[in-house]
Amino acid sequence: MDHTGDDRLDFLPWFFEAEATGEQRAAQRERQRRLTAAGTAEIGERCFVSERAAVHPDRLRLGDGSYIAAHAYVTGTVTTGADCTINPFTTVRGTVTLGEAVRIGAHTSLLGFNHSTAPDRPIHRQPTSSRGITIGDDVWIGSQVVILDGVTIGDHCVIGAGAVVTRDVPDWAMVGGNPARFIRDRRAPRGESKGSTAVPAGGGTATGGTGPDGGLAQRLARFADTARAEAPTLLDRAWDGTAYRDRPDAAPTVRAHCDAVEIAALLLGTAPAQLPADTHIARLRALQDPATGLVPETGRELPAPGADGFVDDGAALYHILSVGYALDLLGSSFAHPVHAVAGLSAGQLLDRLAAQPWHERAWHAGSWVDAVATAAHWNLGLGGQPAGPGALEALFGWLLTRTDPWTGMWGDARAREGRLQLVNGYYRLTRGSFAQFGVPVPHPERVIDTVLDHARDPRYFGADRENACNVLDVAHPLWLAGRLSTHRAEDIRRWATGQLEAALDRWHPGHGFAFGPAPDGTGPGRAPGLQGTEMWLAIIWLLADLTGHCDALGYRPRGVHRPEPARDGLGTAAPAR
Repeated sequence: MDHTGDDRLDFLPWFFEAEATGEQRAAQRERQRRLTAAGTAEIGERCFVSERAAVHPDRLRLGDGSYIAAHAYVTGTVTTGADCTINPFTTVRGTVTLGEAVRIGAHTSLLGFNHSTAPDRPIHRQPTSSRGITIGDDVWIGSQVVILDGVTIGDHCVIGAGAVVTRDVPDWAMVGGNPARFIRDRRAPRGESKGSTAVPAGGGTATGGTGPDGGLAQRLARFADTARAEAPTLLDRAWDGTAYRDRPDAAPTVRAHCDAVEIAALLLGTAPAQLPADTHIARLRALQDPATGLVPETGRELPAPGADGFVDDGAALYHILSVGYALDLLGSSFAHPVHAVAGLSAGQLLDRLAAQPWHERAWHAGSWVDAVATAAHWNLGLGGQPAGPGALEALFGWLLTRTDPWTGMWGDARAREGRLQLVNGYYRLTRGSFAQFGVPVPHPERVIDTVLDHARDPRYFGADRENACNVLDVAHPLWLAGRLSTHRAEDIRRWATGQLEAALDRWHPGHGFAFGPAPDGTGPGRAPGLQGTEMWLAIIWLLADLTGHCDALGYRPRGVHRPEPARDGLGTAAPAR
């Protein structure tokens, strides 16, 4: 349609100040008088509201130099700053607040309300709610965009034409698509991507490009509030009346009890309510085999020790971590030293280290070091020898002299698996040794390069392929090495932001987190349970700290996944935080 007559300015209102006739100006003054006469509208200087627009607000405040063009539909409570535009055929409904200089393209919908969807009545009889839409200053929203209730868009953003924005957008972000995804930071040169992360749901940000921003902090705070409120429910769900299970269809395990203790300590600051604290302590201490100091899996016997007196059992070695830290969180400790480690001489420990499958199964080797070093930590706490004389020093000496300076790690990548074993083994090894004892890791810059390269492997970090183990085993090394070097800090922050956004969306109301899929994208681990919840809560803290937002969570891991050392060097216990 060629608008060349009296309605031209209704569709091209930006020409009104320069081109309007006296008659058109008088008509506009009358239009604004009628809107303000009811006391529900305030209209600033140099504004224009088309006669062809349906403007029926509960409350409208139009800032200076703003306009509403023909066929716009405006209802609800709408507030704009100066120099804002609501172009032809745009819908603005519900509670919507615009900052300064927000430009909204034609046929766009800002829907600051929502219907309930309970199954007990038809949709048209459902109540509506409004969390509202908030848009910052200097924002360009393209044509045919849809922005849904609850979204906050930061300052200086660009929303591409046709985008459907369901999640918050940070300052300076350019986003597009359905659902809208981050394209780049507006300040970056064109063609330089700042990542491809999804714009997060419910109050988060698409990137940490501007540092700690209020949107992501608010979303993290809301998540933590939800997790705290629902923690009793998910712990009850895992309790069968006598023992803890990871989830209702699983068998009781030692780890499930420990995960319950970790979750309750992290979110509630107390022992799980299913038992008194002293009963939790008594049960966990009673699990320890006095002869070896190890804790077998529920209903199983420990295997016979090897020639050097060491007992090889995967579950029992992990229980050194999980049971030990659960007792620590409850204010207690193992009843006995871990004799399986205390009896290892320096020579025996070095022989064991040399025999580990570093080239084929680096994760297995790293997990062995984690268990031995953690046992040494608990043994020191009981006032005894961590292992045989000089064994702990021999452990660190062996590790420091056998680090690959090219990767900063121990072991090798494999063509079939890429760097999965290498990086995951590095996490387990350093968690129990360098991180737990407060010893700086060697070659932190090479570690960061190796880990970030692994984090691009689509087999483990593609769509619907991340699990808690693989994300944790990247996040913690980046956190640990990042304490020593600023190398690739921006790359770390971008990766952590994308992972954080995805992680927050994985919470199952009342059930917590699922561990996540296997590397091939299929079972096990898709059902929410205690293990997934315990791990993802720690991962979210690490990711939030890497993006500068951890304080918003109001919690800090203190158990197996505590970020700080448990000891200051090879002897003194570190102060609790």
